[in-house]
Amino acid sequence: MNTREQQLQAFNRLLDIMDDLRSQCPWDQKQTFESLRHLTIEETYELGDAILENNLEEIKRELGDLLLHIVFYAKIGSETQNFDIADVANAISEKLINRHPHIYGDVKVSSSDDVKTNWENLKLKEGKKSVLEGVPNSLPAMVKAYRMQEKAASVGFDWPTKEEVWKKVEEELKEFKNEVELKSNKIEDELGDVFFSLINYARFVDVNPESALERTNKEFIRRFQHIEAEAKKISKNISELSLTEMDVYWNEAKKQS
Repeated sequence: MNTREQQLQAFNRLLDIMDDLRSQCPWDQKQTFESLRHLTIEETYELGDAILENNLEEIKRELGDLLLHIVFYAKIGSETQNFDIADVANAISEKLINRHPHIYGDVKVSSSDDVKTNWENLKLKEGKKSVLEGVPNSLPAMVKAYRMQEKAASVGFDWPTKEEVWKKVEEELKEFKNEVELKSNKIEDELGDVFFSLINYARFVDVNPESALERTNKEFIRRFQHIEAEAKKISKNISELSLTEMDVYWNEAKKQS
């Protein structure tokens, strides 16, 4: 691995390259916070994919792409004299020091849960009006639900046991089924309650629901594309296969998992 000096040299090289791009490349010169935003979101999802696939080489590349974006934003900020990369690094360093009094102060903790509780309490002391303020509005609904539940739990608003959470899941499923049978206008609300309670249960059994669903999505894609490939071998479109034939190929793909 690289020494600390080599790491700093590499980072300094990236800063120099960013200076060159911003001063000489027409595309880079045009970029703004707003124009980069959607690209940053895309890069974050690509990193997430690489992590789920445990592709270390790809993780390294995607981290580089995200690091470029951070440096890019800081460069734009420096041009308006609002902040630069040093301000960004110093701000997060100060935040980490302040939020970890068990390391940089005299607070005692006995578990990671204690750390989470301290973190949220410190945020409130810093002026946050709600524990939930740290959850971005633009997060996908499943991720947002999981993060809200985590934050609420960090200050003691939580179920005592996973068994009680599962009872809530069963209760919500029952209510959802009942509304479907009645064809009422509450079906969407009840389905939302089902999802929310399932996400909560996932948290209790230490499963990230977003990661779990994405793994299932990837597996569905792999199996479905196997069906398409097998159909092509017999000169058929997938729509020409019977459901029974599709099921045979689906089960073949499952055995290959």
